[in-house]
Amino acid sequence: MNTTRTDFKETINPKYSLNQIYFYLTEGCNLACRHCWIAPKFQANGREYPALDIELFKSIIEQAKPLGLSGVKLTGGEPLLHLRINDILDHVKANDLRLIIETNGVLCTPELAKKIKENKSPFVSVSIDSPDAKTHEWVRGVEGCFDKAKEGIRNLVAVGLKPQIIMTLMRCNKDSLEEMVRLAESLGAGSVKFNIVQPTARGEDMHKQNETLSIQELVSLGRWADDVLQGKTKLRLYYHHTPAFRSLGKMYGENPSGCGTCGILGILGVLANGSYALCGIGESVPELVFGHVAKDRLEDV
Repeated sequence: MNTTRTDFKETINPKYSLNQIYFYLTEGCNLACRHCWIAPKFQANGREYPALDIELFKSIIEQAKPLGLSGVKLTGGEPLLHLRINDILDHVKANDLRLIIETNGVLCTPELAKKIKENKSPFVSVSIDSPDAKTHEWVRGVEGCFDKAKEGIRNLVAVGLKPQIIMTLMRCNKDSLEEMVRLAESLGAGSVKFNIVQPTARGEDMHKQNETLSIQELVSLGRWADDVLQGKTKLRLYYHHTPAFRSLGKMYGENPSGCGTCGILGILGVLANGSYALCGIGESVPELVFGHVAKDRLEDV
């Protein structure tokens, strides 16, 4: 074996570039989703909760670019609640970073949609949990949010974007996957992703109350979505199988979705209080918080 000591060190201690930062911009949310794995505080009636300081945001971007940063994801809470969201979008654009946004769509006005479109390769996902208002609003906890979410999607489509619709699967909506695909088609979406309820924060209560699906149900539903439903639409469908139950074709074929494709080794999360964490789960799992932008250099983190 002709391996140098340097090669050996790089093998046991490989280095990865920081490709993307997930910014959890706000501690508040304008909806009260019963399955949320982060459980932000409900922000309504003029109440405000902490959000990431714009100067800290800029500092993180400045430190991250030399480390390989090529894109950011803005999520929450609800990222469009941030009082400086326009400035944040402008700063992302000025730094030529790819933009991804995860939103519930309610606050996506025509003006915001246009500003999002101006960024580099923008991709927006909007959460809708049912093709009917009653079920969606039971999940999301706020009356009227169904029509507002659809309007947000239409605003994105009007500026030339093809947003992804994300549907989280649970017992109340498990029979409406095909109807959701038809809704996505009618709205002009580009794809649909089916997520599973994570057993953390509010999702843990849903599991205890038997409002979520069993592993067997999820696997069967996923196979039907992959093998049958995908053949009934031109939209790209993504089903969130856990790796243990993902088909080899999905893991290694065209458009692979497993075995290293999640990119976790090149991603870092930033919470609304400025803490660095693995992802938003750092809100409830302190062991997954690695430092704070005000006192720790990003390179060290």
